[in-house]
Amino acid sequence: MDASMSSHALSGLNFSKSNTADFTRDRSLHACELPRQSSWRSGTTGRTFQNLKLDTSAHNRNLAGKTFCSAEACIHPLSAIESPSHIEEDKVGVLLLNLGGPDTLNDVQPFLYNLFADPDIIRLPRLFRFLQRPLARLISTLRAPKSKEGYASIGGGSPLRKITDEQADALKMALEAKKVAANVYVAMRYWHPFTEEAVQQIKRDKIKKLVVLPLYPQYSISTTGSSVRVLQDLFREDKVLSRLPVAIIQSWYRRGGYVNSMADLIEKELQRFGSPDEVMIFFSAHGVPVSYVTDAGDPYKDQMEDCIYLIMQELKARGINNDHKLAYQSRVGPVQWLKPYTDEVLVELGKNGVKSLLAVPVSFVSEHIETLEEIDMEYKELALESGVENWGRVPALGCTSTFITDLADAVIEALPSAAAMTTDTTVSEPSSFKQNPVGFAIKMLLGSFLAFIALLVFPAFKNQNV
Repeated sequence: MDASMSSHALSGLNFSKSNTADFTRDRSLHACELPRQSSWRSGTTGRTFQNLKLDTSAHNRNLAGKTFCSAEACIHPLSAIESPSHIEEDKVGVLLLNLGGPDTLNDVQPFLYNLFADPDIIRLPRLFRFLQRPLARLISTLRAPKSKEGYASIGGGSPLRKITDEQADALKMALEAKKVAANVYVAMRYWHPFTEEAVQQIKRDKIKKLVVLPLYPQYSISTTGSSVRVLQDLFREDKVLSRLPVAIIQSWYRRGGYVNSMADLIEKELQRFGSPDEVMIFFSAHGVPVSYVTDAGDPYKDQMEDCIYLIMQELKARGINNDHKLAYQSRVGPVQWLKPYTDEVLVELGKNGVKSLLAVPVSFVSEHIETLEEIDMEYKELALESGVENWGRVPALGCTSTFITDLADAVIEALPSAAAMTTDTTVSEPSSFKQNPVGFAIKMLLGSFLAFIALLVFPAFKNQNV
């Protein structure tokens, strides 16, 4: 959300990237429409919560339009457990998780260091994890100049913090409208405000029940998974926080409010075209290395495909039957990422005669470098060069009222399932490591070396800038 995501890796070194584009054209939907209200917010690092099982299938598609939490830890509607008046007696906290982004060009290198120092981004075998920080230092130093060019093109820094703060304020007001008083905090994974800061403020505020809400509609190891890992480490090490009841919403792309909000934005943007029925709806999602899915069991691909299905079903229910396509952006290096690739598909569509195209950044709920530069600048130029004549782009959800209201409902529904975190922090190795640890280590190191060389050589690479 930036929520995005953008946070992914290079197979032995798993990296990611992000990009940017045009704040100017009718972007009112990504700005918060509600008056700002002061509330504290922050960010940190951790492991996984107890009994949080992922729904890795893309089945049960008949659930579109229903409102529920997709994580099994958050399945009980509030009305069946507690009344809002009871919840008001507790000091409720909501922690928004996001990736973060450099505020200025001077912040780019340290931001990249934090990114590449994450073991969920550069995934080294246990035997070689002592190389994590030196490698992160080297890569971030070498890549900073190129990354600064991207951020300079969108104003000299990431807008993610400002937008996330606006979303936090809007969510707080939406909860208050539903008679739930809550403090809303922001925790960024790789830049200020860090998770550690938010966690300490939660502790000082004596929050009695906490809902963790990642601003990523779909779950991935490299986004929600990484942030939750850090969060659990912090809670496990604190005697007070280790007893705090916590509920986490792992993914929420199936919620009716989210699906309807996305359909609303798409429907509105289609009307900007001279012939709306002829427009190809082009969903561009942040990619992840294929190994995340095949070796580590990441449900991201299944959830993304399911998400597109639900949105298109909602559009068809409104009489919108446009053709659509899903592709993945922001890949890097010689390893295989989820296909099809956005850039290749754009060229193919242009050559096949598609003249009108509406880009939809489906894995992001905030504008950031991957929407403002990568989609709005690079991909738009590529599409027009390839034969597309009419280009449009759906804005990120931002503080769209229906979206924020649905997040508030998700928080309320999650509250009854809050429970203390587990102390079990064992992280399982991929099955290939268990079967052949030496071969796996060699493969990972070779992949890391190739990825590192590609990272330095390929000028088109953009670090996961959110």
